[in-house]
Amino acid sequence: MAGAIAAIYALGIIERDFLGETGAAMLVASMGASAVLLFAVPHGALSQPWPVLGGHIVSAVVGVACAKFVADQMLAAALAVGLAILAMHYLRAIHPPGGATALTAVIGGQQIEDLGFTFVVTPVLLNAFALVAAAVLLNAAFTWRRYPAAWSAVTRKPPAPDEAPSMTHADFVAALSEIGTFVDVSEDEFLTLRKLMRDAAAQRRIKSAEIVLGAYYSNGAAGGAFAVRRVIDTDQSDVNGAVIWRCVAGAGRNDTGVSSREDFAQWASYEVVRSGSAWLPSTSAPAIAAMDGDVGALPTSSAVTMAGR
Repeated sequence: MAGAIAAIYALGIIERDFLGETGAAMLVASMGASAVLLFAVPHGALSQPWPVLGGHIVSAVVGVACAKFVADQMLAAALAVGLAILAMHYLRAIHPPGGATALTAVIGGQQIEDLGFTFVVTPVLLNAFALVAAAVLLNAAFTWRRYPAAWSAVTRKPPAPDEAPSMTHADFVAALSEIGTFVDVSEDEFLTLRKLMRDAAAQRRIKSAEIVLGAYYSNGAAGGAFAVRRVIDTDQSDVNGAVIWRCVAGAGRNDTGVSSREDFAQWASYEVVRSGSAWLPSTSAPAIAAMDGDVGALPTSSAVTMAGR
């Protein structure tokens, strides 16, 4: 927020000298929309330097051309916005505030009209460059949101694989002896049960397209391996994009990281919500999820008994 305030105030001072009060107010509106993208979603596809600089510049060129060569101002304004969108699309520089820049070039007043194509360089290019520079500097203090996205200092790290050692029949018997329970199943039957539990958990896992910005997810692990991560930045429109997350509970608390959406989905078992001091599944999740790889999670009240076969 502080970054956006400082950047827009500085741009307003610059523009007032070139465009007068009316023109400055209109162009500040355009740059203000850009500031929302750069400081609120710095890793978004529309927030990167090329869309910001390219989008504003090409839109300014289109807007000035329409103002010069189309006599009817309303038609010129409509053409400026439409052609700016087309130009940004083909240049792969889609930046929505660019449409406002094109419109400002047409209806911004006599001072903007007098500037002609100089308007493209000063103040549009100057302001867009200053805004990008401010975003680079002011986001640099936060390692997980450095701008542009390619400069993020956080290494992409996929969730750690399950490091729990494989379980043997002797381990199973030893664990049950600790809790005084006797289970009447063979080793093969138990391993089959465990496989079915794994399959059920896999079917319940989050899909990459279902990951939502701001939501909390748990790995569903038992004991000290349990963790909850919050998605603090992601591009919802890019199913192959990155997820920036922060661990808010459990193992690795306060860690931040960047994972691909697919890697994050592999780590996450289900979405959770906070209820007091506890984290609960946001939808109904089978209680056996916590049993995977953790014999100690078996309920001691189970009616099953074990024969040492």
